[in-house]
Amino acid sequence: MAKQTFSAKTLYGLEDLAVQELTQLGATKLVKGNRIVSFEGDQTLLYKANLCSRSILRILVPISSFTAHNDRHLYTMAQKISWKKYLRLDQSFAIDSTVNGTRFRHSQYAALKVKDAIVDQFKEETQERPNVNTHNPNVRINLHISDTDVTISLDSSGDSLEKRGYRTESNDAPMSECLAAATVMLSGWNQEMPLLDAMTGSGTIPIEAALIATNTAPGLFRKFGFEHWGDFDEGLFKQLKHQLRMEITSPKTQIIARDINAQNIATAKRNASRAAVIEHITFEKQDFLSSDPLDVPAYIFMNPPYGERLEEEDDMPPFYHDVGFRLKHHFPGNQLWIISGNLRALKRIGLKPDHKYKVFNGSIECRLNGYSLFAGKRVEQL
Repeated sequence: MAKQTFSAKTLYGLEDLAVQELTQLGATKLVKGNRIVSFEGDQTLLYKANLCSRSILRILVPISSFTAHNDRHLYTMAQKISWKKYLRLDQSFAIDSTVNGTRFRHSQYAALKVKDAIVDQFKEETQERPNVNTHNPNVRINLHISDTDVTISLDSSGDSLEKRGYRTESNDAPMSECLAAATVMLSGWNQEMPLLDAMTGSGTIPIEAALIATNTAPGLFRKFGFEHWGDFDEGLFKQLKHQLRMEITSPKTQIIARDINAQNIATAKRNASRAAVIEHITFEKQDFLSSDPLDVPAYIFMNPPYGERLEEEDDMPPFYHDVGFRLKHHFPGNQLWIISGNLRALKRIGLKPDHKYKVFNGSIECRLNGYSLFAGKRVEQL
């Protein structure tokens, strides 16, 4: 494959991380947008970016861009694409769509028009039609409309890249694997100091930290959309995966996962086993409010409950206050990173953050705050 333009979709607030990762992989002509980064590369880079990226959700390959003023125009322009280049009759497909502006108001209706264009083209040429499979398609197509500007792309990733393949079970409010990895990367963890996840839930943060510490490509455990494409180079793909496996190393420091709930610990252990990093994580059943720090300074991570249920709402501010009190009086000398979607309760931590990031865990707006913990008053440290 000669060099061409790709688009990497990411979460809000993680665009700089995506640029950093893609640059390290060899991407050129990077342009950062809102939750997206466009870049240039070849087939090797396309495969490597899917295998190695921790902060990216999908990598799209644009196949057609045009202007459409209404649904009939959209259908006509979509029919001009030679779909047999990208889809076989024995393959299923699905269309993901995003629309912005006044011309097209319903993403599902726009997707339906493109689906009709594809099916009608095959029926006219072969008297047969490919099947639509919205749950597990062979070929996933992305439709993006901004006012009258239309871009149709092939989704090289298939399932979202945050679905690493190891987390087949989770707790009530699971943290996105992509966001968990980004949390560790944004913290500046140097992989020399120990890492402690004090409220681990299903173990996503320590598992992603272990994948980073062992230099394990997060995509080694899963399948990708491009494996169904006509130009799929299986030999190149196997070679890249072999090289990545050879680069896996041992972590330089300790990774500890704690939780008050024994069932959460059991779930986290099973997830870590599927990710092949269980030997690199120490699991401990502990209530943070009665726990003690490690013997040496560490990076501490927390994703405390947000209190989304109505009956929990009033409990969150006092709980966050107690968490902050424990941190202040028992954990000096550590670096702390808290991510929470309860912005009101987060203020009750009672600590002044050194770093603040606005991010989203699913549809929930969150803050990722970084703190330096020390004994005494903050003014004494200045």
